[in-house]
Amino acid sequence: MKITIAGGGIGGLVTALCLHKNHYPVDVYESVEEIKPLGVGINLLPHAVRVLDYLDLLLALEKMAIKTSDLVYANRFGQQFLSDKRGIYAGYKWPQFSIHRGYFQELLYNTCIERIGSQHLHTGHHLQSFHQAGDSIQSKFVDRRTNELLLEVSSDIFVGADGINSVSRQQCYPDEGPVVYSGNVLYRGTTIMKPFLNGSSMAMIGSNLQKMVVYPIGHVDPDTGLQLINWVANLKEEGENRLTVRDWNREVSKNLLLDKYKNWRYDWLDVFQMIEESNAIYEFPMSDRDPLETWTFGHMTLLGDAAHPMYPIGSNGASQAILDAAALTKALNDYDTIPEALSHYDKVRVPATSKIVLQNRKKGPDAILDLMEDRFPEGFTDAEVPHSEIDQVMSRYKQVAGFDKATLNQKSASL
Repeated sequence: MKITIAGGGIGGLVTALCLHKNHYPVDVYESVEEIKPLGVGINLLPHAVRVLDYLDLLLALEKMAIKTSDLVYANRFGQQFLSDKRGIYAGYKWPQFSIHRGYFQELLYNTCIERIGSQHLHTGHHLQSFHQAGDSIQSKFVDRRTNELLLEVSSDIFVGADGINSVSRQQCYPDEGPVVYSGNVLYRGTTIMKPFLNGSSMAMIGSNLQKMVVYPIGHVDPDTGLQLINWVANLKEEGENRLTVRDWNREVSKNLLLDKYKNWRYDWLDVFQMIEESNAIYEFPMSDRDPLETWTFGHMTLLGDAAHPMYPIGSNGASQAILDAAALTKALNDYDTIPEALSHYDKVRVPATSKIVLQNRKKGPDAILDLMEDRFPEGFTDAEVPHSEIDQVMSRYKQVAGFDKATLNQKSASL
């Protein structure tokens, strides 16, 4: 059996590692010429870390990532109303990690080279098209800059893991159209600064009209006492501030954010200063796509953002791609034929991820920010916080996203 993966992002590389560990020959084809540590921070939830533990990556992750201790929710005045313990600090068998996306992808890529071999990792190969020929898939890869045909590959299984603007998905659903834009703009940056709270906390501040997400993605430097902090400002578009350019990761001036967050200075975190001291800020239109009925057509299937791009709410994007990788590999182990295996993978993962996409459109766990803003627009007293109602929202989302503690802790580090 020969398996081709289009896309060398987190989903594609974890899939390659899972398949290789289970003795499936696999090749990965990635559009970019060189894998570089680009991007900012992401979070890996315990159910995804369980899979990374299965791949023996836990020690490497601990060296570069932060074990998130708690997720703190606060209003725009800096009043904290929830501290939700995370990962091992909440009693899970596995930690939640906050990590630089680029460093994580680089770790996965280098691990693939060590375990699978560099001859099976093909950078600079952009998917042009694929078609089924009997029981095989013929896929063509080109140089993205020149459109020159580089390679035509025949394989038994084709996995489209080529991101939110997936060629694989577009070929399966040619009439789908562009991504669904939320009306929210994310402004992302990093700042080297003093740790906030306990140095391993994550914070959600404000409301979905104007929000700030902050968490560390690097260990404290013992010489300077400083730490690399990842932050994401989320602004609802209004009037003259509406985003008209749909570029991803476009560098922008910090002036707009400095004006918007000028009063966000708290005794536990100075948001204004954090923005002011950042090196570069990137604009990112928050988008997703409508859930699909199926990802699988014969001997091909979709995975990761190609299958289920979602709003970055609840820390689920990368985690769900990792769960896809495990589910696909397990299905191939459990079923005798490729169509049966891919059909089972489809039946398990399509409904699971569709629920999350739709729940994230409803603000996911961040709905509690709006709950507090709507009820207490001028602030609140400790006695006014509706803890029971907030706990229900958080618990329900963990169940929808698949990391309910009682269920997850019954599992082992396996597929």
